[in-house]
Order: sequence, then structure tokens, then C-alpha cells
Amino acid sequence: MATGRKRTPDELAILFGGFLEQKGLSFSRQITGVAIASVVPDQTQALREMVRDYFHFPPVVVEPGVKTGIPITLDNPKEVGADRIVNALAALARYGGPCVVVDVGTATTYDAVAENGEFVGGAIAPGLLVGAEGLFAATARFTRVEIVQPRSVIGKTTVEALQSGLLYGTAAEIDGMVERMQKELGGHATVIATGGLAGVVVPACHTINHHDPWLTLEGLRLIYERNTSLDE
Repeated sequence: MATGRKRTPDELAILFGGFLEQKGLSFSRQITGVAIASVVPDQTQALREMVRDYFHFPPVVVEPGVKTGIPITLDNPKEVGADRIVNALAALARYGGPCVVVDVGTATTYDAVAENGEFVGGAIAPGLLVGAEGLFAATARFTRVEIVQPRSVIGKTTVEALQSGLLYGTAAEIDGMVERMQKELGGHATVIATGGLAGVVVPACHTINHHDPWLTLEGLRLIYERNTSLDE
């Protein structure tokens, strides 16, 4: 569902209830646990309250004090977004280290895991759609375009030129950042792409080894199991 920064617990319950009903589920049937990774504090609290009030058990929230099983060797580990920790954990579990996770969403994040399994840092850049919105807002004569591969890198129309710059420009950024990170990790690292826009960008990249759309959910499952009786 679309991100909403001001939804109340009851509003969230209506949305989640509808999604569950589509699959023959409900708040009182079959759901035995909930894991949350959020980088919007207000919505983290709203989600926590929604789970408590409608599922009637506490969620596992990715936050300081939660067992992740992945050492974070940053100056301030508490600054790392929950989604980045979750992605790094899932990538390490599935593909081993060293590895680089590229999450192509609102922001494009790059997260590096060393060969010994430590989360050693990363980079954050404006996402593809953020860049597009900035371009369209700042330049009145450019109209919004669908983000798809144009006929060629050298666009023959303004629409194709915009599509080329946005798509191939993002792909070139990803490839350049990945190559630099691989060098710092010792010359090689498995590269995994995830995120809502990865499916659009990955075909234009040459450094991506795996496109894993469910990487974040896999990481949430792992953290849930490490913080409940399922792993005991």
C-alpha cells in the first residue's frame, strides 16, 4: 500500500483487515506473529498500537535491543535504518559475504556486508522517482514520463531523452557505486538488488548478480524467529 505518514492505528487496521480478508485471513485467524521494520517513527508507534489492539499480541519491532545476529560496525549503530539492517541480514543468510545490497526505492541505498558477516556501512542516494520529481518540478517545459527503457540511450525525442537520463543514469550510478564498494570489500562481493523499482532498473545494470524482490520480508522473518521461541 502507499506510504502514509499520518495514519492512525484504526486506519491501519482497516487497511490490513482488507488485505487479510482477500487471502481468507483475519486478525483472529491464523496470524501468530507480526514483525515491523519502519523508518517513520510516528507510523512505527501506530503500527505497534494496531498490532496490540487488533492482533492482541506484541509485534517484534526492529529497533535497538532486538537480536539481529549481524554485527554493526558503524560509529553509531543506532543511526542505521531498520530496513537496511533487515536487508543486510537476509542477503548474508541467502548469499553469504561479502555482499552489497542495493535497495531501489524512494531512496537508493547501498549496504555492504564484509566476508566475516559484519555490516560495515553503505551509502544513500536520492531515488529514481525523487530525481524525476525534482526534474519535473524545476523545469516547467518537461512533462512527466513513464519510467521505461527507451529505444536507445541516445533519445530521439524529449520523452525518450528523459527516460534515458532517468533510467540509464540511475543504472550507471548503481554500477559505479557497486564497483567502488566491491573494491573496498576486497575486489569482489555478491550484489543483490531489491526494492519497488529494482525490476525497472536491474535490466539496465551490469553489476547485479541477483534480483530478490522479497529480500526485506525474508530478513523480517529471520529477525522474528531470532526474537521468539521459534528459534529456541
